[in-house]
Amino acid sequence: MTEEQKYTVDQKFPKFEVRRYEACVFADVTVTGDFESAGSAGFRPLIGYISGNNQPNSKIAMTAPVVQEPVFKIDMTSPVLQQSSGQENIISFVMPAGMTLDALPIPTNSKVSLREVPEQLMAVSRFSGRWTIATYVKHVAELESSIAESGFASNGSPRFARFDPPWTPWFMRRNEIQIPIAMPTQ
Repeated sequence: MTEEQKYTVDQKFPKFEVRRYEACVFADVTVTGDFESAGSAGFRPLIGYISGNNQPNSKIAMTAPVVQEPVFKIDMTSPVLQQSSGQENIISFVMPAGMTLDALPIPTNSKVSLREVPEQLMAVSRFSGRWTIATYVKHVAELESSIAESGFASNGSPRFARFDPPWTPWFMRRNEIQIPIAMPTQ
């Protein structure tokens, strides 16, 4: 069975749960292209990295989920607007629990980089369906609304987490929207 990113559930709400994710390491690739094709384009160099395209040609166990984060840019205009570039996405593999930057093999593909991700408190909604920008936008909006109604505040960019291979029928796919949050103030 594929190892999943480690977390504990702090609270459950009707439309989402609050999870505390352990610190971990992500292997990342930044991909230029539309949202739907970015996952496949980023997957190739990442699967190469865990399959031995690294120094010293070591294999690393596959984990779940594969994470996709659209890259946002800030236009320097008046007023200042934040918008999705629509063309860049960071695709990430979560490295197995307990692995550190120092313990991981060095990527030989210059497109692959490693980064430490600290412990995070996340609001997470789970759904099945296709991997499209429309699905992503719809579920992000629903989760952001639920977060606000529950007294939490988001404090980071949403990410799209995929748990199943592309040949899994769309109606059986496990997907999540994960948004970093701050605890509500009393």
